[in-house]
Amino acid sequence: MDQRKRSADSPISMGALRSAVKSQYHACLRMLRTTIRRCPEDLWTSRDGHANPFWRIAYHTLFYTHLYLQPNNRNFRPWEHHQRGIQHMERWRKRWRVYAQADVLAYWHICESLVDDAVDALDLTARRSGFSWYKIPKMEHQIVNIRHIQYHEAQLADRLRVATGAGVGWADARRKRVRTG
Repeated sequence: MDQRKRSADSPISMGALRSAVKSQYHACLRMLRTTIRRCPEDLWTSRDGHANPFWRIAYHTLFYTHLYLQPNNRNFRPWEHHQRGIQHMERWRKRWRVYAQADVLAYWHICESLVDDAVDALDLTARRSGFSWYKIPKMEHQIVNIRHIQYHEAQLADRLRVATGAGVGWADARRKRVRTG
């Protein structure tokens, strides 16, 4: 049997799987942080023809990162500054307070610091995500969560590039460096 066939049939260890999931969370969260940090004040609050301003998409992304790092919704405790309902992108209320960049970066730090312990505590072999609205296994749900972060990071990075010409570099998954370009 050739080496490729043997490798394809070999199961990956749970330790290696957890390491890969954590690595990808950290990489996409670093890219999100860079996008938030580089956002100028006028872009931060502007809707400029978009359904939601920059700050709200950044907050939405962090809220769901935080939520889906939990085993289930019963274990979730929102950020201390959370405004009820603000995480839903399809809703808009004028009474919501705009989160300052510093506030969103503080929440980013909380979410990023949860990753390693949260991923280690999750049962990645569970057949259910732990969230009734996601009828998928827990491991797949973690991949969905990572994709969600990257989707909104790219959306915000594009707005940033159009408004300022500044891009966001690709974050190395193994936390060695951040490449620009």
